[in-house]
Amino acid sequence: MPTPEQRLEALARDDKWSLSACDGILWAPAFPVWLREPGFWDECHVYYHPFAPLFSVALVGPDGRDVPLNQTGRRWRPDRLVCSYATPEGAVLTETKTASPGGVFRSAWRLDPARHRDHRLVAYSAQPGDAVVSAERVDAGVRWRRTLADRRAVAMTVDATLRALDGPPRVSCVRSEGSAVQPVWRFTPYVERWHPGAGVREEVRLEGIDAHGLVYAAVDVPATDHATFEIELRPAEAEHRFRPRSEPDPWPGHLASFPTLTCSDPYLERYFDYRAFGLLLCRLEGGAGNVRHPAVAEGISYFHVPITYSGQCHMYEMRWSRTPDVARGTLLNFIDTQKDDGGFHGRIYTNHLIGTDFYYANWGDAAEAVDAVHPCDAWLGRIYDGLAKHARWLDADRDAEGSGMLDVQNMYETGQEYMARYQAVNPSADVDGWEKNTRLKAIDATVYAYHLNRALERFAPRVGDDPAPWSRRAARIGAAITGAMWDEETGMFSDVDPRTGARTGVKAAVCFYPLLTDLVSDAHVGRMLAHLANPEEFWTPWPLPSSAVDDPTFNADAEWKGKRHVCPWNGRVWPMTNSHVIDGLIRQWRRRDPEAGPDAPRHRCGPIAAELLDKFVKLMFHDRDLARPNCFEHYNPLSGHACEYRGIDDYQHSWVIDLLVRGLCGLDVERRGDAWTLVCDPLPMHVDTFVLDDVCVRGAAARVERHGQAFTVTVDGATHAGTVGTPVRHPLDAGGGR
Repeated sequence: MPTPEQRLEALARDDKWSLSACDGILWAPAFPVWLREPGFWDECHVYYHPFAPLFSVALVGPDGRDVPLNQTGRRWRPDRLVCSYATPEGAVLTETKTASPGGVFRSAWRLDPARHRDHRLVAYSAQPGDAVVSAERVDAGVRWRRTLADRRAVAMTVDATLRALDGPPRVSCVRSEGSAVQPVWRFTPYVERWHPGAGVREEVRLEGIDAHGLVYAAVDVPATDHATFEIELRPAEAEHRFRPRSEPDPWPGHLASFPTLTCSDPYLERYFDYRAFGLLLCRLEGGAGNVRHPAVAEGISYFHVPITYSGQCHMYEMRWSRTPDVARGTLLNFIDTQKDDGGFHGRIYTNHLIGTDFYYANWGDAAEAVDAVHPCDAWLGRIYDGLAKHARWLDADRDAEGSGMLDVQNMYETGQEYMARYQAVNPSADVDGWEKNTRLKAIDATVYAYHLNRALERFAPRVGDDPAPWSRRAARIGAAITGAMWDEETGMFSDVDPRTGARTGVKAAVCFYPLLTDLVSDAHVGRMLAHLANPEEFWTPWPLPSSAVDDPTFNADAEWKGKRHVCPWNGRVWPMTNSHVIDGLIRQWRRRDPEAGPDAPRHRCGPIAAELLDKFVKLMFHDRDLARPNCFEHYNPLSGHACEYRGIDDYQHSWVIDLLVRGLCGLDVERRGDAWTLVCDPLPMHVDTFVLDDVCVRGAAARVERHGQAFTVTVDGATHAGTVGTPVRHPLDAGGGR
């Protein structure tokens, strides 16, 4: 099996640049401008607060003029970005950029000192003068304090320390009136303050008649065979700093904590580790302000915060890590910051909870998924009351009439804006935005509520509570889903207009979410599959569009009413909905009788799930190039083109590792009464071989291997053989309880 180093190397490519400190601070500019320049001039984010620039590096001669450095190559992998540069005289310099826990971004140089005798390497920065409140000389460099502002205009104060790690540097920090904030050496004040043979004039002073303009900072060292510069970015307030990680390079350990997958289909194999990369890229370490527990942010840029809608995704994914602290911490963050009325903040900002909004999420199902793989009574004890409080709030605030169906009050609350389902009950839903002027009994929100009450029903005995109230609520919600929300004539589930009680009839991908439940019959499944597999509705060349092709508002090009939008749901393929639907198909494949005939729902679910999972993974490769996996918010269902215009790659708003483990490899955990069983039931995917190894399930070690139609599953040394289509089961101890 490949080592963590080999897994990292397999992800190497020349068209990426993101580097993460793996603790909430990352350099992943959405639209970088200065990638060809040394150092880090494009913006980074300190817990979702933009910070730019960091610093650039110049090779400066004795006369104070820089030597042009032409970038000739760039090679990225998750833990480093290696750039090569050539001078006009043909000298070659190599820069290795890395990020380390604690908000440290490092630029390490290798060069030929014989060709650059009497030259110096200078790391320099240009900060907005109004935002810099102090500066001081520190060991090996200079530190300045700067205020940042997030999208809610809430300030965070950050200490930035620019250092040279090799040799005693010369240090400067001075004010200047404004200039172009570009990594151009001749624009800096140091060209005219250069000491021949010595370097920058040593001075650290913030003077002038006002603070407008720029603050320049620089450190320089002789151009020997190597030199290393770094900038460390830390919130000034200790309570807002994520706790430090023990390992300086977390990447090998992170990959080693996940199972290994080798597969005859290289796309499936490659994407397994690529998703593991994304989860660490967006890692939040916990212990900082409102983010008290380790978690995963939804994405880069201003998405670099815990968000409810994607929290479920991270719990499904991170449960397959050998260490479940992130899977558990994801929910704990929202429990610990829960509103008094029982609602959850839609986003958790490190230093405030202003304007956090609300999004629905499938908390109950995600909590059960984590507990199934890593059972822990202590964790259940911590989350139970919060989930119960949330369920009661949903009842009171979102289903006041007791219909069993939950209200969506604006198009953003489901994370799915600009689509016909909201216009059906409010023609101005799209322009009303966040205003609570829309009322829709939503099928996705109601499915989530059903799962939440079922989870509380099952958790209650373990925490000493009565399961009966949750059982009654779940039954009421389930009856509403299969009754009021099922349209027998069309064979689809639907949202409901609460004013009339009528189904809206809008066909959207969320209409398949009841597949995630135990509510649907063979008849339900069969009729839903007919819609799902219909090219005139949902089976596009790259399925699954968020709205059906025959919806009057359908548009594959991300346009809504003639204008391209950044987050439209009227026809684009969203990995989030694909995850839900594939997961639902896998559940129905597993629930249905394997001995039933070829027309039975199981034997239709399997091939459809297999093909959809295969296309879903391959959709997330630029031009189907194996070397260029991605994860954007949405894609064109006809061409497969990603929304590159959005700039938000590596968006952790779906789940894939979980689907590959449970779908491709068939490995899952079932509970029957108080007994737990490991089941292996691979989907009939068109692969020749795969090996899934180092899987930790309820304290047991598992491995699955497939050759042709035959597979074996080994659990703690006991091996069982099977064939695709016939599940194999292995009893598990209760496990866990930590």
